Amino acid sequence: QGKPVQKDFNIAKEAGGVGKKVIKPFKDVVVTSNTLEIRLYWAGKGTQSLPNRSVFGPLISAISVESDSPPGSISAGAVVGIVVAATIVIILVFGILWWKGCFGKKNSLAKDLKSLDVQTGIFTLRQIKAATNNFDISNKIGEGGFGPVYKGYLPNGTLIAVKQLSSKSKQGNREFLNEIGMISALQHPYLVKLHGCCVEGDQLLLVYEYLENNSLARALFGPEKHQIKLDWPTRQKICVGIARGLAYLHEESRLKVVHRDIKATNVLLDTNLDPKISDFGLAKLDEEDNTHISTRIAGTYGYMAPEYAMHGYLTDKADVYSFGIVALEVVSGRNNTLHRTKEEAFYLLDWAHLLKERGDLMELVDRRLGSDFNKKEAMAVINVALLCTNVTSNLRPSMSSVVSFLEGRNAVPEFVSDSSEVMDEKKLEVMRKYYYQIEENKISNTSETQSQSLFSDGPWTASSSSAVDLYPLHVDSSYLKERN
Repeated sequence: QGKPVQKDFNIAKEAGGVGKKVIKPFKDVVVTSNTLEIRLYWAGKGTQSLPNRSVFGPLISAISVESDSPPGSISAGAVVGIVVAATIVIILVFGILWWKGCFGKKNSLAKDLKSLDVQTGIFTLRQIKAATNNFDISNKIGEGGFGPVYKGYLPNGTLIAVKQLSSKSKQGNREFLNEIGMISALQHPYLVKLHGCCVEGDQLLLVYEYLENNSLARALFGPEKHQIKLDWPTRQKICVGIARGLAYLHEESRLKVVHRDIKATNVLLDTNLDPKISDFGLAKLDEEDNTHISTRIAGTYGYMAPEYAMHGYLTDKADVYSFGIVALEVVSGRNNTLHRTKEEAFYLLDWAHLLKERGDLMELVDRRLGSDFNKKEAMAVINVALLCTNVTSNLRPSMSSVVSFLEGRNAVPEFVSDSSEVMDEKKLEVMRKYYYQIEENKISNTSETQSQSLFSDGPWTASSSSAVDLYPLHVDSSYLKERN
């Protein structure tokens, strides 16, 4: 180290005699390459002439060095080097993350949200936690593609459904903001209302109105204990309400939205059994000169219009087709997708066409209604459904026309089936056999498996406001045994 650490060292005196050891502690000693250098210097004391024997006095016979540092410890210099290197690495990592925009994203999202012209409220995380009892598991009512959904109460007693978007959600910040802006701009009595949202810390939350009577699907063909007795006036009201909601999306709203996934699970029922359309996360803004889309197809098999399912050609007429399927479900009380085996799969629409050919459309009406329904209105709903499900999209009516048909303001045009559509004889026979067995109480409806939402280039997911997320449906249609 180049510095004296002991002066006028007299080993005999320090040891208290000859032949004894001396222990001297030295602090802050730097060892380089495992080598400690010790030097002894003559300080000018004693004789300079050649002395007689033993005049030199006691000599240092050996030096032993022992370290007080624990095994594996590193020197102060090494520590300094490591600290400097680690600091440089941390600065580099933070610099890269900042360059990629990983910091301040949530704050930026909150600022962007406040800058949007949203017609909805903004909640704090504290308010949401208070409403859901800190996201208590007992308040969890569903799990969707983007995260869990919780039931909660606002201070004024309002019931809400809180969608907590997960960090692994495929729905990014841009999609989140787009959905907030779009949903807040779409306000109608027959659309699920968005009360507000929360963007705080790492939380992205959507707050919807809570619909007490769950989905139309569960009311019609859910587990028996959850089914709701829907009389004919209520079913008629539900069909008209759905039609009005779609007419608003297509023709009356400023955005002109195509929903893309109209089905019974995406229609919720309030206390008065009025319908409300949910699931705007799959909605596609209707661009005037661009109806053929190249983006991924989103929808549900059995409800998608053929031109959209096969070619990705999307117009508002795709929603009209889906409405027709839902209307048939409302009238019949049966799920559209009646899968037996892969070879024997068929749909409620096929059965409706068969009954049309037989001139016996009244067979389609839910037997739980008995004779307590308006036959004229029921026939009108069925004929409107057949018009809406025309294979040729241009021949389908607009939703505003559908509303006028259902309300009796205009006569329903006669549906003429496309002669090019020849029903497969094997499938026709399977349908006859299946429904005749139902009528004879031999089998029950086999629609236990809920139909899946399809994306052509990715996994099945659900949107932020999906009714499947908010109100899970476990279809159990064994009730057909009793009602038939």
